[in-house]
Amino acid sequence: MLSYGYYYAGGLLLGAAVVTYLLGWPLALPFYILAAFCLNFFRDPERPVPAGPVAVSPADGKVVAIRPSASGATRISIFLNIFDVHVNRTPIPGKVTCVSYKKGQFLPANKSEASDANEQTTITVNGVVGGVHTTVMFKQIAGLIARRIICYKKAGDILDPGERVGLIKFGSRVDVFLGPEWELTVHAGERVSAGTSVIARIRETGAQPL
Repeated sequence: MLSYGYYYAGGLLLGAAVVTYLLGWPLALPFYILAAFCLNFFRDPERPVPAGPVAVSPADGKVVAIRPSASGATRISIFLNIFDVHVNRTPIPGKVTCVSYKKGQFLPANKSEASDANEQTTITVNGVVGGVHTTVMFKQIAGLIARRIICYKKAGDILDPGERVGLIKFGSRVDVFLGPEWELTVHAGERVSAGTSVIARIRETGAQPL
């Protein structure tokens, strides 16, 4: 993912070199600052993925809402600001059963209506966690500034725990939908990290074992 940072930073540094040559380095300073910002924005650190019957956060950011969805699942909404790592990861291991893209608006990503109205890619993963069959759906949602959603996975792909699936460029939101077999371990206002923060655990009772 850092290659995107090199791409943008390279263009900015080229512009900085031209401005420095023609007008002097003080006027080129904004180009250098933006180049450093791009390298930081597209950073992609390694993450230790916790073991056990858990679902991990698909994104870095702040949990802005937890509420029931129309399908009966619980929706956890995570807002990413421009300083968060923007690489997205799968909440559970398993098989990708569907990847769908929908055009839409570019409302501010921290607004509730952005979950349905904004441009988005929805990824559905079916897996076995803690001996329980479960299906988890999560959405990469564009925001006011974010205009490019990237998803590297397709239906049929097999995902390891916390595996990278894509990113959203320059600010965004990720919603994850969990069924009744999951017990949430996060609350609104909490900050989470993709692939590392546990957002839910399989319930010890009431689940349907294999």
